[in-house]
Amino acid sequence: MPSPAAERLLQIARRRTAVMSEGRAGGWSDRPWLERSWRRCLEGGQRPEERVAFDLVPAQALRRVRDANQELLAAAQPILGRLARAIATTRYFAILTDSAGVVIDAQGPIDTSDPRANLITRTGVDLSERAVGTTAIGAALAELQPVWLHRGEHFFQDTGCYSCAGAPFFNPDGQCAGMLDLTGIDALERPELQHLVAQAARSIENSLTLARPHSLLVRLNWPGRALGGDDDALVAVDADGYVTGSNQAARQMVPQLAAGGASLHCSEWIAQPWEPLFDAAGRSAPQGTVELLLWSGLRVLALPLRAGTAPQHVPRTPLRDVEIAMIRRAVADARGNVTQAAQALGISRATVYRKLSKR
Repeated sequence: MPSPAAERLLQIARRRTAVMSEGRAGGWSDRPWLERSWRRCLEGGQRPEERVAFDLVPAQALRRVRDANQELLAAAQPILGRLARAIATTRYFAILTDSAGVVIDAQGPIDTSDPRANLITRTGVDLSERAVGTTAIGAALAELQPVWLHRGEHFFQDTGCYSCAGAPFFNPDGQCAGMLDLTGIDALERPELQHLVAQAARSIENSLTLARPHSLLVRLNWPGRALGGDDDALVAVDADGYVTGSNQAARQMVPQLAAGGASLHCSEWIAQPWEPLFDAAGRSAPQGTVELLLWSGLRVLALPLRAGTAPQHVPRTPLRDVEIAMIRRAVADARGNVTQAAQALGISRATVYRKLSKR
């Protein structure tokens, strides 16, 4: 009898044959998104036996990507650091991409002697579904949900060595801002990493929301749940009561936040006077916790906090550290060639040396 791991690979192989060679349904009733991704690849003209180039975006496009994602990199740095510690002994590493699937950072136990690791962790490599077929990155961005893929569940034969978990994250305006991926090479299957990566993606969303300018941060949760953790709904509010941003949990809890955008006023989702929230923000939990009535008729617990008084466990990374990390990353991608790294960043060699000498 084959081992469970071997039987799993045989099952994947049978499903590949059904979909890619025979045009039949693969039988993934529990994960229909996977077959949808395979079929999108086939309909786009991709064939599983083709070689994958793992192309970098052009240098000018890479500079635009870096400039556009400064805030995301700052929000994600401490979370990636904690994630790297969690997976340190698993032979998996973390990849952060923008909303188009372009890599903007990678951390964790990356085996730099393995070209299969180097190919996919280079800043600027395009790992979208259009470029490299079905992966956790492409599928998470296309389906906007956490996913897990093992070996042959990737579309191309070239990517059949990888196992990966991925989850998208959303900016405070509700738009997909990118995704977080955990990848192993010839590694044991660990589907539980889907839960870990989804939690980490939620932490990135929270950091992005906390970085949005606001006078008041309202943390929400259902009665009976403790306030102050990463599963809280977060709503950022200005001094006039207008919402400046919210996380995905808040938009799921309060539908008006998903539909209203930046013009939404507190009076449009809170069915009671909203001004007392500012008075309650001067009191610490649990004294500052209040019960709110929503226009849906549901009641939630709320912990309003003045700007700058977010819980201490939410870390911040100075922009200078993010800048230096990006320079070091560019130098590593260029295999120590400072001139090439400077060209990719759009700065001079002297600036690279000056920035790095300050650390």
